[in-house]
Amino acid sequence: MLPAPTLRALTQLDDWRSAAALLQTLLVTALAISAALLWWNPWAVLAAIVLIGTQQHAMFVLAHEAAHYRLFASRGLNEALGRALGSILAISMCSYRVVHRLHHNDLYGRQDPDIALHGGYPRGRGYLLRKLAGDLSGLNAWKTFRYFFGNPAIDADTGSALRPLDDTAPALRAAARRDRWGVVAVQLLLPTVFFVLGGPGALLAYCLLWIVPLATVVQVILRVRAVLEHGAITDRSSPLTAARTNLAGPLARLFLFPHHVNYHIEHHLFPAVPHYHLPRLHRILAQARILEGAEVRRPLQAWRRVFAPRAAASLHAEASH
Repeated sequence: MLPAPTLRALTQLDDWRSAAALLQTLLVTALAISAALLWWNPWAVLAAIVLIGTQQHAMFVLAHEAAHYRLFASRGLNEALGRALGSILAISMCSYRVVHRLHHNDLYGRQDPDIALHGGYPRGRGYLLRKLAGDLSGLNAWKTFRYFFGNPAIDADTGSALRPLDDTAPALRAAARRDRWGVVAVQLLLPTVFFVLGGPGALLAYCLLWIVPLATVVQVILRVRAVLEHGAITDRSSPLTAARTNLAGPLARLFLFPHHVNYHIEHHLFPAVPHYHLPRLHRILAQARILEGAEVRRPLQAWRRVFAPRAAASLHAEASH
């Protein structure tokens, strides 16, 4: 599809650009936390919760890069930082690596662990609003953490749980097991440290400014991004039409698509391309007319398709065939 020299250049890792992306995310997070602590009133805390949630999601995206071995050229550094990001977010990067390969290898197939999140759309306005309400209330967070611990949702056809960690290389399974225990240790250690160093006030601040956005805002973002990336598609035969690239503006990139994660078709076609090369890859594919007829849309266009009533969606699908 692409000349070998072009593909080699696109898959070349640049540690400085990854470091810049990581530092940017950590700096914005630190500023949001500092502002909330400085002004400490309901409005400042609420604004901080939203902004911190967007940056926690950005950390999810960087952990996803590490899961693809695309964060840093050094395997040791890639693993250490990917696992560290996952641990403070209460997710196991090594377990996610095993689960996520199924999403790439069997997109929209029976083994795809992400169908429970993005499949079946459009389902009507009421369904999505109920799901988003559950996300925003924190009631659905346990499902996300279960997924990132290597236990995705139940297979709708067989009624059995997908267990990707039972069907992977022993080394990957062992790494996932160690990583999960590391995540548990970090999640027990963090509140203890805050309480010991700062008492109940510090523990309250930790819960409000870290746990609350992680359990609420991040859950909404993950669902909305997932359905914008894969929801309400009518052709599952190719990543060009079973995935969607969202041509996002600055606000959409801040709230939904940090670190170029909006270029989702490109990622499915070439998962070895790191995030900072995805815009260039998109331009190359567009100039080569490879993206003609592909699911490339503005987020609002995609949202209208995802949010459409069932009847309207059925008519659209029939007309498209």
